[in-house]
Amino acid sequence: MNGTCSTVFQLWQSPPTKRLIIRSFNVSYGSGMHVIKSSRIYPTQCFHRSIQTETYNVVNGSYIPKTETKDENEVKEKDKPSKNLESVGAFQKLPMVMPSIDIFQSALKKAKRVSPTKGIANIAKRERNRGAKQLDTLMKELAVPLRTYLEEFPKKEYLHPYECSLIELTLGDGKYEEVLRKVDNLRKKVVSVGKEHASLCAKSTSKRDAEESLSVGMKKVEEVYIHQAKAVDDLLQIAKTLRAMPVVDLDKPTLCLVGAPNVGKSSLVRILSTGKPEICNYPFTTRGILMGHIVLNYQHFQVTDTPGLLKRSDDDRNNLEKLTLAVLSHLPTAVLFVHDLSGECGTSPSDQLAIYKEMKERYGNHLWLNVVSKCDLLKESPVIFSTESYDHDDIELERYRRFGPDGALLVSVKNDVGLIELKERVHEMLVSQMTRIKTKGNHGNTTLIDTSNLIASENQHSDGETRLANLEA
Repeated sequence: MNGTCSTVFQLWQSPPTKRLIIRSFNVSYGSGMHVIKSSRIYPTQCFHRSIQTETYNVVNGSYIPKTETKDENEVKEKDKPSKNLESVGAFQKLPMVMPSIDIFQSALKKAKRVSPTKGIANIAKRERNRGAKQLDTLMKELAVPLRTYLEEFPKKEYLHPYECSLIELTLGDGKYEEVLRKVDNLRKKVVSVGKEHASLCAKSTSKRDAEESLSVGMKKVEEVYIHQAKAVDDLLQIAKTLRAMPVVDLDKPTLCLVGAPNVGKSSLVRILSTGKPEICNYPFTTRGILMGHIVLNYQHFQVTDTPGLLKRSDDDRNNLEKLTLAVLSHLPTAVLFVHDLSGECGTSPSDQLAIYKEMKERYGNHLWLNVVSKCDLLKESPVIFSTESYDHDDIELERYRRFGPDGALLVSVKNDVGLIELKERVHEMLVSQMTRIKTKGNHGNTTLIDTSNLIASENQHSDGETRLANLEA
């Protein structure tokens, strides 16, 4: 070996000096084997700066740096739960809300049945224990139902857009959130007052003081609850209203009857489906969304009767008209547009044409069927309202007064005219709508890819033309 044979290192980090000490032992051979001890001190910074800066996966005994690819990040994003629940039916899952007075009477009865903890010999201690426990029970029996309601009533941002529209148009803008906020404030107030008086009762020095503290605490909790109990009753009415809303199945084709008020939509719903809407000879008979069902050749379809539309801007429309627009905007529906050219509905043919053209322009992507109702009342000369400005040169309006839109089907519920053909056409349209619903997801993805490829190819083509123009220049 001729001198130093080997060196043994012993490394450790010294907390007091924050230095790394390396001690070496030189084993020498010469006149005799002996060990020479030596040591050096180094700063620790130069040794541990790059320690644990990468993670590794073991693959067949070797170490490969672990890096997350873009595809893995996209998969993780897809696995995250979506914030918005794109499904309907939340209204049918609402909890059963008890009347405010029933909640209080039940809580008070349970609180008074609470007895003190066994084994307390001192009368004063036993009485203040009983009072504190009863106040605590009263507070919890009032607060727990309110907390349950707040948890089980869904937030609007988690609802389907159609159900959000129903809440706003049926209850009023902001009413839903306001009532839930009042219920939450009531819960917090009851908890705060209940804990305060339970604590005071637990600190009573005598039996009489404990009884007085219990009585005062009970009255105070009752006063606070009764003062704001109207919020619970308002929530009860909201639950009843929303639970009565018609249930729409997004996986089933839906036929939506649209048109001006009193044109005969409800009569056609009775003919086509199981729905039984009210039929009266005055506008806005339909005061909400009514659902019916059709069963043809063992296939189930939905039919919805909607409130009538008037010729005016969206800002001027009432909530009934906005319900109709919500159905068309948020549900996958096929449209059966009903026209009444007999003059019986109260809306002039020119206004009906304007409404039809507006809806056709806005919702032209829906499957569409035009029907002229009450054809038994049509006369040879078209009906002209006194409020209309009659223009013989308006060929489109003149033709509409006589026959309705191109391809419109003339029907009469009174005389059974055109009803068989109407049912056949409706069935064909709903079958087509079912095909649309089933293939919507695949077609949506394909369309998106094709569109992006088309845009990319057009950009490449335009870039090539630009470069060619530059070369020619």
